[in-house]
Amino acid sequence: MSDKRKTTRREFLARSAKAGLSAAAAGAAAYLLYDDRLPSAGGEKAAALPDFSVPPKEGQVISIVKGPDRSQTVKTAIDSLGGIERFVKKGETVVIKPNIAFATPAMIGATTNPELVAEVVRLCYEKAGAKRVFIVDNPINDPASCFEITGIAKAAQQAGAEIVMPSAGLFENLTLPGAKLIKDWPVLSVPLRKADRLIGICPVKSHAASVASMSMKNWYGLLGGRRSVFHQDIHTIIAELALLIKPTLVILDGTEVMMTNGPTGGSVSDLKRMDTMIVSADMVAADTAGCGLLGLKPADLPYIGIVKEVRNG
Repeated sequence: MSDKRKTTRREFLARSAKAGLSAAAAGAAAYLLYDDRLPSAGGEKAAALPDFSVPPKEGQVISIVKGPDRSQTVKTAIDSLGGIERFVKKGETVVIKPNIAFATPAMIGATTNPELVAEVVRLCYEKAGAKRVFIVDNPINDPASCFEITGIAKAAQQAGAEIVMPSAGLFENLTLPGAKLIKDWPVLSVPLRKADRLIGICPVKSHAASVASMSMKNWYGLLGGRRSVFHQDIHTIIAELALLIKPTLVILDGTEVMMTNGPTGGSVSDLKRMDTMIVSADMVAADTAGCGLLGLKPADLPYIGIVKEVRNG
C-alpha cells in the first residue's frame, strides 16, 4: 500500500539523487561557490517567485506552426492559443527571458533570434497594450557583449523594450522547498517581482551536458553564482528551475535547430532547417514536442520525467 502512495516533491528529488542524477555534496559545495562578479542581493532567503501562469484552456495548451518566417509563425501560434491578449493584459509589465548566453551572432543559432524577440515585444505593446516590456538574462559571457553581438539589444530596443543588465542588486537568495540544489542560491529575481507576466523565448539546441536545451533549460540563465557547478547534476537543476518558475508562455524556436556541438555551436553547419515554431503555456508540453526536432524521445531527457512526476504527485 505504501509503495503506491503519491510521491512528494522532497521524496522524488531524493529518489532522483539516488538514481544517479546527483553529484556528491553538490548542493553543499554550490552554496560556497558564489561568483564575485554577481553576488546575491542579500543573505536572507527571499519569498517564492510570483506565479505568472494563466488559467489553462482545453485545446489551447500548445501550438506548433510550420513556416520559414519567425514573425509569422510566432503570431500564428499565439493566435491559435487565444491571442497575445489571453496572456498579456492592457497596462501590464512583461519580462521576456531570451537565451543570450553567448557573445555570438544570431546566424550561429546559439542564442535567441533577435527578430523573434522583437516580434514578441511588438505583440505585447501593439496588440495587448502592455505598459512596459523588459529583456532579462544573465549571460555566460560578458553581458554587454552578449546583448550587443547577438543583436538582441538593438532589435528589442527598436521595438520598444528596455534592457536589464544583470547586477548584484537584482539577485536574491532563493530556496525551492524540498529542493536539493536551489537552496539559498542567488537568482536574478528582482526584475521578475516587478512584472505581471513572464515569457521565455529560446532556440532548440543539442547540449553536451543536458542532451537538449529548450524552454526549461532556458531558465538556467536566471541563476547567479558559479552555476557551472550544477552541470554535475544538470537534470536535477533544470527540473528544479521548472518547478521554481511558472511562466506565462514559452516560445521554442525550431526554425533552425542546432543538431550538433550544442550549446555553443560555432558554425552554420551545426544547424538544420526545420521551420517549426512551438508556443505553449506548459513548458513540459513544449519541450516534449521539441524533442522530436532533435531526434529524441522525452525519456532521453530525465528532467522532463522529474517535473511530470512531481506535478502529478
